[in-house]
Amino acid sequence: MKHSKNTTSRRSFVKKMAAGAALLTTSGPSILIGQNEVRQYFLDREQKISANDHIQIAVIGAGGMGTEDANTALQIPGVKLIAACDLYDGRLELARQRWGKDIFTTRDYREILARPDIDAVIIGTPDHWHKQISVDALNAGKSAYCEKPMVHDVTEGAAVIQAQQKSGKTYQVGSQGLSSLGNEKAKELYESGAIGQLIYAEGFWARNSPVGAWQYAIPPDASKETVDWDRYISNTTKRDFDPLRFFRWRNYRDYGTGVSGDLFVHLFSSLHFVISSIGPNKIMATGGLRYWKDGREVPDVLLGMFDYPETKAHPAFNLSLRVNFVDGTSGSTYLRMVGSEGAMDVTWDDVYLRKNLTSDPMDAFLEEKANEMDKALSERKRMLPPAEAHYTVEKGYKGAHYDHFTNFFNGVRNGKKVVEDASFGFRAAAPALLCNDSFFEEKTVRWDPVNMKRVG
Repeated sequence: MKHSKNTTSRRSFVKKMAAGAALLTTSGPSILIGQNEVRQYFLDREQKISANDHIQIAVIGAGGMGTEDANTALQIPGVKLIAACDLYDGRLELARQRWGKDIFTTRDYREILARPDIDAVIIGTPDHWHKQISVDALNAGKSAYCEKPMVHDVTEGAAVIQAQQKSGKTYQVGSQGLSSLGNEKAKELYESGAIGQLIYAEGFWARNSPVGAWQYAIPPDASKETVDWDRYISNTTKRDFDPLRFFRWRNYRDYGTGVSGDLFVHLFSSLHFVISSIGPNKIMATGGLRYWKDGREVPDVLLGMFDYPETKAHPAFNLSLRVNFVDGTSGSTYLRMVGSEGAMDVTWDDVYLRKNLTSDPMDAFLEEKANEMDKALSERKRMLPPAEAHYTVEKGYKGAHYDHFTNFFNGVRNGKKVVEDASFGFRAAAPALLCNDSFFEEKTVRWDPVNMKRVG
């Protein structure tokens, strides 16, 4: 099968670069790095936001990420937070301090869903509650922004998809980098044929701080009186109150999804968006608990290998992902795509494009030398230094998180379809969750990305 949109020739691409062709606004000078000229362009967009329609929201799960989501959402014109839910009383008190003493607070999210004055909810709970609250919110007629991963287990995805389809409401998963200028530029470049046929991709994420490694602070007043522990564990294993399992929930399999569900899912979301993929069909993982030996049940080093089958959007290729909580200094987070004609390093704010160049087939000198060696010129490709281009965001860019919420509220206001809906969110979550299955089951896992089902 020919993947026509990814096979732009070198000469065609160079012409496009020379013309400065771009869907996003790009501008900027050439800069010199060593002996190689690097073309630098600045990315920007003009967001069209209407504040005419007032939107009232609530946050369900007012911890670190829920709070960050709510604060970002409130930067969008016309958005007002009127309610908050959490199972820890201390977070409810902080919510009143942050967002006003008159906001409605509760331990029971169902009280929020029952309110007719709430248009949309942010779901920032631990992973094991994402599916149920998503379904309940959609069934209650609320639009919902749910933190990633969309579900805690691959068996839960269909219920969320069905609830979204039935409700007709806007549902968006919170892999905020998907809406970044970096991802959008990478998609444009990929579809123009900038790297040719995709052959291989890799992603990397590193952390080494205690907070980054989920050693969250335990409040001194944590107890069964201040925490609704029974509700917290009502959909999983019953056990005595344990503040570590409540406040450091990512460390435990009953509530979290490990480094794969926390971080790999971002890389899957970005990759799938850039190349219009629906996911891999083969998943293998290895790793271990190497450094943070604090009683956690999930590895702090994880390596994943994924086979992607050929589709109309892309050829068959391989993906490798790695994450560690030991060293956060050996490189930044990135997603790299390697093709037959070049490669891209993609972050949420930057794209580095390196275009491979070969000698002109009409080069008389090389042709003469090839003939002298009795070899065809086609057998003597000469690789020249790559042509490099750097795309980066303009100073003052509000960031991917802001853009992601802008897209969400545009969906709420006017019904505009969001990219990271339940189907997209599940196709990004599934390989991350199956990576965990592969690690703990110590075997290769197969997945049907079309029908979104585990095979075997």
